[in-house]
Amino acid sequence: MWSSVPRYCSTPKSASPSQWRDATDSGSPLMVPVRGARQWQPDVEWAEQYGGAVMYPTKETAHWKPPPWNDVDPPKDTLVSNLTLNFGPQHPAAHGVLRLVMELSGEMVRKCDPHIGLLHRGTEKLIEYKTYLQALPYFDRLDYVSMMCNEQAYSLAVEKLLNIQPPPRAQWIRVLFGEITRLLNHIMAVTTHALDIGAMTPFFWMFEEREKMFEFYERVSGARMHAAYVRPGGVHQDLPLGLMDDIYEFSKNFSLRIDELEEMLTNNRIWRNRTVDIGVVTAEDALNYGFSGVMLRGSGIQWDLRKTQPYDVYDQVEFDVPIGSRGDCYDRYLCRVEEMRQSIRIISQCLNKMPPGEIKVDDAKVSPPKRAEMKTSMESLIHHFKLYTEGYQVPPGATYTAIEAPKGEFGVYLVSDGTSRPYRCKIKAPGFAHLAGLDKMSKGHMLADVVAIIGTQDIVFGEVDRKGKGPELGGRRGRKGGTLWSGSCSQHSCAVPAERQILSSRPLSPCPGWSRQCSCSHSFWLNKQVRGFGEGLERGSRLGTKGMCLRDTAGTGGGRPAWGGWTQRP
Repeated sequence: MWSSVPRYCSTPKSASPSQWRDATDSGSPLMVPVRGARQWQPDVEWAEQYGGAVMYPTKETAHWKPPPWNDVDPPKDTLVSNLTLNFGPQHPAAHGVLRLVMELSGEMVRKCDPHIGLLHRGTEKLIEYKTYLQALPYFDRLDYVSMMCNEQAYSLAVEKLLNIQPPPRAQWIRVLFGEITRLLNHIMAVTTHALDIGAMTPFFWMFEEREKMFEFYERVSGARMHAAYVRPGGVHQDLPLGLMDDIYEFSKNFSLRIDELEEMLTNNRIWRNRTVDIGVVTAEDALNYGFSGVMLRGSGIQWDLRKTQPYDVYDQVEFDVPIGSRGDCYDRYLCRVEEMRQSIRIISQCLNKMPPGEIKVDDAKVSPPKRAEMKTSMESLIHHFKLYTEGYQVPPGATYTAIEAPKGEFGVYLVSDGTSRPYRCKIKAPGFAHLAGLDKMSKGHMLADVVAIIGTQDIVFGEVDRKGKGPELGGRRGRKGGTLWSGSCSQHSCAVPAERQILSSRPLSPCPGWSRQCSCSHSFWLNKQVRGFGEGLERGSRLGTKGMCLRDTAGTGGGRPAWGGWTQRP
């Protein structure tokens, strides 16, 4: 009711007389609307009575007039600095130890600079001190959501250098558990992405299925996560009785869980508002940034190493590769959901086509003998002891092996110098390239959208911070604890490739600055085959301190020891 309207106001014209009634206030009648008050809109005449400046009238303000507008001089520009915000590394949506330094203009992200290295453990350097078999468990700890896929990449690389091929049953078991691992990863990626945005129900529903797959891990290897099951030459143990039946029952019911997941998210209005047109990556940008996996296929590029460069028995199974059309968070979500359905197809084919036979190569130098043989044969017992203490010798060479891990292309560059330990192991982690594109993907979006973009990238910092840094000497550690210096020039900061130093038997063309390092003005090249090096290697003395000039082949002392001229690289 309009009882608070001043008395001198005219009655609203939009109210009909039938809706008016007399209201008495101190004996004076006032016409006010009763039923049409909510529909009434103020007209112009009524609003003009309240025009003008709202201030208490004084002698100074009674004759106040605004200054004339000067349209000649523009208003002065005011510099507004952006807000710098630290996101993480203890934020629950950081998916690990991610720290983002963001520049915000209000709620808009202008720059997003990821800082990594907080989970750095020097994995690549640690691998150089282990035998090829002892280095395998390190790969479980890289992408600790896709454990057996990491083992599969490393095992394929070692098998290439050894020129061996595992038995067919071992390859089918690898593919079977590789797809189970893909389901583990995609469940974690999709449900935690939804949890970050605000949907809690899919997380609890799907993690019940994830526990069943962890049980399959435990039954086949004894460990729920870090299995160390896929090994060079095959797999560690055969499938226990009844496991294939349980996996079949699981795969038969898992499609219903995916349907429930899509019922909760796919057509959900809030989910679509938070993911559609968020974090868009074009096909060109995805290629330029080195994206792989779902991050590449979500932008419309059909690239899957299981199809284009099949390994193990992926060329004998039928499955489809889903791709996106817009390259946003919603497309990548749909790709992961469809990949889970395709993994169920592959698991069913593995169960139907699983052949009988051995599960590791018949080579006592690479795979351990059976327990029954060790109890009857002394040679088998010796092979077992030598394998787990000294390892096996891998011929000199280098290889790059990549697989289609759940997060993308997981590659292993392995260099062998003919011993039982890797000379170099370089790991290509897909999440490292994806995190580099976070600035491009989040620029121009709201602060809340950064959480959705991090979730769709599926980042795990065990693999992002995988790189190992040894002593900054341009080389690597010697076998017995000394330091083997590589052929780097202290004047020109150039270096001979490490694999050529070890694998070649003749000196390479030197840098011009090397001529200053030797008294006879000839360049020298530190190599294991130079005189005196082999003895030092066996004795465990400090390597790299007695490299002789290549001109002084007789070892008569014509060239000074190399130590005085070699300096540490900055």
